[in-house]
Amino acid sequence: MIHNPTEISVQELALKLAHPNPELQLIDVREPHEVAIAALPGFDVLSLSDFADWSTTIAERYHPEKETLVLCHHGMRSDRMCHWLAGVGFSHVKNIVGGIDAYARIVDTQLPRY
Repeated sequence: MIHNPTEISVQELALKLAHPNPELQLIDVREPHEVAIAALPGFDVLSLSDFADWSTTIAERYHPEKETLVLCHHGMRSDRMCHWLAGVGFSHVKNIVGGIDAYARIVDTQLPRY
């Protein structure tokens, strides 16, 4: 399997979460009702439906050169977010492949699935 440098597996994410790094930026683009069902610690919620509210201040809230991991339900919305972040100058962005659903299936089976 060829590793895409703009992606991270849920297993790799679990290792990072087990050893927190204050430099790591974690963004969850799901909607509040989704986050209420299942969430991972340390993630800031920037719902895509609220894009207009936070998009103009993204470079003030997050450092464009720090590692930034993006999460959604299955990995599609987070992939779009990663492309957008790269387009506005973020240089170290990674999509969490399979999203929180894969995390719940593979890493933490106690986490609710929806």
